[in-house]
Amino acid sequence: MFRTLPMLLVAAALLPAGSLVAETSGHYMEARTCQIYTGPCFANGESGITGKDAVLAWRITEDTDNAVSLKGLSVIMVVRASHTLGFQGMENAEELKSLIVVDEKADVSQRAALVAFAKKHAGRAGDNVVDVRYSPVSLELETTELTGKLSAGKYVELSTRKARKGDCICSNESAYYPPLVKLENFAPGVTLEGKVNGRGLGVRWEIPDTRSAYMGEFYYE
Repeated sequence: MFRTLPMLLVAAALLPAGSLVAETSGHYMEARTCQIYTGPCFANGESGITGKDAVLAWRITEDTDNAVSLKGLSVIMVVRASHTLGFQGMENAEELKSLIVVDEKADVSQRAALVAFAKKHAGRAGDNVVDVRYSPVSLELETTELTGKLSAGKYVELSTRKARKGDCICSNESAYYPPLVKLENFAPGVTLEGKVNGRGLGVRWEIPDTRSAYMGEFYYE
């Protein structure tokens, strides 16, 4: 089950974290190699051809229930699938493999906890991790204007903004495919710059100026 921001409210700020009770919460960014802010005409044309790759990133801003605190740390998962990651997300793919990139400033215990966190919240992709790498990670999400920036060394460069009316082509665009993870508040966006080097997965892709992103907030109990 998921909750989207209506098209006319995309510009609004995400709801404040204080409105929900959570033990682990923070900011999330996602981008895929297919359009997610789109309509059926474009989605049908891409289905089975593109959208088999994705990058998911979490930054923990509050962590009140773990013996190992993850507050202020980030973790990224790069996903490669055999099928377009569509309405059923990870369940659409017969085969999945993933790479985890862990914030290198985490200590040994925190690194293990970040890997476990990503595996737990990434669905089937978390069951098929082929490699874990360590890198400086920076994730910044501005929740009023809805802009995001993600950087992870040689692995990921991603910048996003909220989707606007001017991004519409066929006039029936919506958050067509849901996010790949559980989120409470989210909005579709445009990937301004998107470069992913999935070392260990054998993939490298770029998706500049595409309607392929999500920005949001997570609350996990």
